[in-house]
Amino acid sequence: MKLAVWTYEGPPHVGAMRVATAMEGLHYVLHAPQGDTYADLLFTMIERRDRRPPVTYTTFQARDLGGDTAELFKTAAREAVERFRPQALLVGASCTAELIQDDPGGLARALGLPIPVIAVELPSYQKKENWGAAETFYQLVRAMAGPSVPPPGTARAPRAPHQPPRCNILGPTALGFRHRDDLREVRALLARMGVEVLVTAPEGAAPADLARLGEADFNVVLYPETAGLAAAWLSRSFAQPATRVVPIGVGATRDFIAEVAALAGIDAAPLLDRESSRLPWYSRSVDSTYLTGKRVFIFGDATHAIAAGRIAAEELGLEVVCLGTYSCEFARDIRDAAARLGCAALVTDDYLEVEAKVADLRPELVLGTQMERHVAKKHGIPCAVISAPVHVQDFPARFSPQMGFEGANVIFDTWVHPLMMGLEEHLVAMFRDDFEFNDTAPSHLGHAATPRATVAPDAVAWAAGAERELQRIPFFVRGKARRNTEAFARERGLSSITVEALYDAKAHYAR
Repeated sequence: MKLAVWTYEGPPHVGAMRVATAMEGLHYVLHAPQGDTYADLLFTMIERRDRRPPVTYTTFQARDLGGDTAELFKTAAREAVERFRPQALLVGASCTAELIQDDPGGLARALGLPIPVIAVELPSYQKKENWGAAETFYQLVRAMAGPSVPPPGTARAPRAPHQPPRCNILGPTALGFRHRDDLREVRALLARMGVEVLVTAPEGAAPADLARLGEADFNVVLYPETAGLAAAWLSRSFAQPATRVVPIGVGATRDFIAEVAALAGIDAAPLLDRESSRLPWYSRSVDSTYLTGKRVFIFGDATHAIAAGRIAAEELGLEVVCLGTYSCEFARDIRDAAARLGCAALVTDDYLEVEAKVADLRPELVLGTQMERHVAKKHGIPCAVISAPVHVQDFPARFSPQMGFEGANVIFDTWVHPLMMGLEEHLVAMFRDDFEFNDTAPSHLGHAATPRATVAPDAVAWAAGAERELQRIPFFVRGKARRNTEAFARERGLSSITVEALYDAKAHYAR
């Protein structure tokens, strides 16, 4: 474990919070000291959820360490059950509370509560957030669906005649990158195929719903980082197959539809013939041809990074110079994908190493997390966010999926616009001093001479250095900067404006 200013993933109990917050009828009692209580910040301020997360903290303090912290936990668990009346109770410890070894699972089971108690042991000093989410979801699925597992070797009963195929959607959680909108888009795709969704989990599911997972014909795994472990257990226990293709991008969406159709025993052709994404046409249009061959650096969670690599290379004609992830559990998948793309692979959870790679490769576009957004800005490179960790601005009020055909449209806009704006800014800078195109040149609208500006009686003179510094300000706000600076100088009785006065005025109006 090492200290860092930024981290790509939080400790594993944050992953457990993401699962608990996504579900209904589940409450999470977390043994944690004062100072570890930041669930409200994560989910109501960053994700802007309309309700507080279902998390109760024991919130012990330093003085409690000399007493009975185990009793504090038991009291918190009893009160949470009485107050919130959940269907099931999830219990665990934060990274700090793990050190005092109070055994929340044993303590909660000893209380004899009238509901199922699921204890999650999350080694905070060896594992991280996505692993914690996957382990928590797996333990919940196993606890709730376990009693209905058929005996080993039992053949799966065939679907009844005239019954539509049914699936579960697994993986979407709270605080996930566009999970809410991806879920809506994938549900619509499945509905157009005639596939019913039995259970969606964790998002929107109650513990009782998890007990019904085995009734579906197959599982749709949207986010392997979260649902891969549970889907593998369901496959072993209920002989339920699961999808492997994540529908991000036009090609992957078409592959996903074909895969679902094969599992459901239906014809995919009608839906594939009605492809609704504009990305293929836009990427072949004249406006997009200049993007061909642009060098792109990709970094994020494994699912989104691998999908981004395929879209960049196959659908937009970009050159991927590096494909990376912080999800060390998926290192082999990333390296295999990088080999197919013929680019470097980067597996690290150190943002400084990522920044060094960006600085070394100097790509023309960075696709990454909110941390790569800062890195790209520092190096003057256009950037688009494709993966968690994300900030509040990556939870838009509008419908903005990454999956399905509409997700492909969103991806095209999100990726291409930073490049277009980067080109525009480059051209403005390139022609700023051109004799014909700079903002002091005569108008092209006619042959009349440009009227000479009159000098106001109380005009303030500009020193040559200050005038040069003013020209560095973008032309569309330069006039306002000039007026504000002159007003600032007149108020203070300055006879001329120097570079120092210009920056004093800037600081004054920036307050």
